[in-house]
Amino acid sequence: MHSGFSHMLFNSFSLILFGPALERMLGSGKFLFVYLFSGIIANLATLLLEPLTYTHVGSSGAIFGLFGYYIAIIIFRKKMMSQQNAQIILILSAVSIIMTFLQPNINIIAHLFGLLGGLLLGAIPYFTKKDLSDSIHTTASWASSQRKNISFQSPVKVLIWAMIIILAILGFWK
Repeated sequence: MHSGFSHMLFNSFSLILFGPALERMLGSGKFLFVYLFSGIIANLATLLLEPLTYTHVGSSGAIFGLFGYYIAIIIFRKKMMSQQNAQIILILSAVSIIMTFLQPNINIIAHLFGLLGGLLLGAIPYFTKKDLSDSIHTTASWASSQRKNISFQSPVKVLIWAMIIILAILGFWK
C-alpha cells in the first residue's frame, strides 16, 4: 500500500536502484530476510511507539533497512564496496533521513527503526570483540585522516551552517 504516487515512486525507485546490487552481494534468501525483517521492525516500532489510531502505509521502513544494511557493509566490510559507491550510499541515506523530517505525513519512527534494523542485521556478524574492535579502530583512523584533509575557512562558518540546519529541522518538525 502507498499513500500516493510520489510515495510509491520513491519506494519503487529506491528498491530498483539499491535492491539488485545488495541482492547480488547477499543472495536472494538473505536479501529477502533483511528486507522483511527491517519492515517488520519498522512496523512493530510504529505499533509500540505511536497511538493505536496512527495510520501508516507502504514499505519505507524496509527500504530504509536496505540503507542500514548498506551502511553496515560500509562500516564493517569496506572491501565489499568501492569508496565511490559507499559515498553515494551515505549521501543518499543522509538525504533520505533529512527528508524524513522535512516532508509531511512521513512515518519517522518506521524510517528510523527500519534503518536501525538493517544496520544491526549487517553488524551482527561483527559483534565479536576482536572484529568489532578492529572495525572501530579502522573507522576511527579513516575519520582522522579525512579530518586532516578538510580545512574549514572559519569555525564561525561551520557554526552558522550547523545552526541553520538545526533551525530548519526544528522549523519543519511537526
